[in-house]
Amino acid sequence: MNKELEHQFVTELENNQNIVHKVCSLYTNDRDSHNDLFQEITIQLWKAYPKFRGDSKFSTWMYRVALNTAITLYRKSKKRIRTQDYESVIFKIKADEYDETQEQQLKLMYKAVKQLGDIDKALVFLYLEDKNYGEIAETLGITEVNARVKMNRIKTKLRTILNP
Repeated sequence: MNKELEHQFVTELENNQNIVHKVCSLYTNDRDSHNDLFQEITIQLWKAYPKFRGDSKFSTWMYRVALNTAITLYRKSKKRIRTQDYESVIFKIKADEYDETQEQQLKLMYKAVKQLGDIDKALVFLYLEDKNYGEIAETLGITEVNARVKMNRIKTKLRTILNP
């Protein structure tokens, strides 16, 4: 890869790395797994970058590669031994004015979303990122109608998980 292409890739990755971190948070339970997945996604992005045609925004393409990588590794990891959730054992020092309500709600939401199938997780993630159904469909390789139907079913399922 030439230096100009390498520079473009590094710049795009730096500008959009939060996408990768969010995907990692959705598909991992501890910091080491998060870092491993981040590295694997970065490698896959690097390998695929010369083929990026620019038909879509870089961030949309990045979502697709990141989610596909995470889903592939997630499916392979189902055969491994489960580890304890990192968040349940780490000691946190809270600031005086810190309100943990939002954090608790986020934890509950992540816990509920992690119970979904891998494609449904990806759909919820993109929905929460304020992507429209067209972008979601393009990223996941499904039709826009299918994305809408799936999201409505997921919302119903999440309501039953969060409000038994």
